Amino acid sequence: MQRPYLIALVAIIWRESLRFVHQRGRFAAALVRPLIWLLVFAAGFRSILGVSITPPYETYITYETYIVPGLIAMIQLFNGMQSSLALVYDREMGSMRLLLTSPLPRGYLLFVKLIAGTVISLFQVYAFLLIARLTVIDIPAAGWFALAPVLIINGLMLGAIGMLLSATVKQLENFAGVMNFVIFPMFFLSSALYPLWRMRESSELIFWICTLNPFTYAVELVRHAIYLKLNLQALTIVISCLIVVFVIAIWQYNTARSRPRAVKKKSK
Repeated sequence: MQRPYLIALVAIIWRESLRFVHQRGRFAAALVRPLIWLLVFAAGFRSILGVSITPPYETYITYETYIVPGLIAMIQLFNGMQSSLALVYDREMGSMRLLLTSPLPRGYLLFVKLIAGTVISLFQVYAFLLIARLTVIDIPAAGWFALAPVLIINGLMLGAIGMLLSATVKQLENFAGVMNFVIFPMFFLSSALYPLWRMRESSELIFWICTLNPFTYAVELVRHAIYLKLNLQALTIVISCLIVVFVIAIWQYNTARSRPRAVKKKSK
């Protein structure tokens, strides 16, 4: 890697890491949210919701064990949206414009922003897993290492979705509202909390919506990786979604850059 590219990579990751360290409430919120689901809601639903033996599980499991992959993906989803919220804030404050005036390719700079957000999500996920292991569930030791590449792919994909939203939403206040219309439907209309076969029993329409939701495949990728298995379908869909959404996000940012120039030409 050439020196300017490496400097940009290190500088952006370092800046985002410092921002995360100074925003202690963000780290606390990232842990409290999934822990409430794990320790409170899962305990109440345990006797109501049974989980059949479905891959990658080879025996009956507790409801707490089932929802852990969904909570892991939820952490990355919220982190991706918060990182994108920071993009909107930086754009309003001017620091994002300064970054994008760099001679380096815009696509590379945006991809580095995705990497920085993904690195932060890794710390959040493993902190959650450590607490979850000490309190409720037992994750295979090898699963901790097998999760890393999956978390990177998921973090990039979910971050790209947030980046696309940040490119289309122009004001900070509007983006906060849009997040709610993206995060909660993606989370609840997936296999994070309930198996898809249960969704199908209640509503065929909801089942098909869940199968079209890329978040479902991010959850299943995590679920299989914990037990050292690869869900090839989920991997293919997540990577494909990452590429498509990231390319559209780059195009949106390039369009936003060229728009002021067009206005100037008309004024002449």
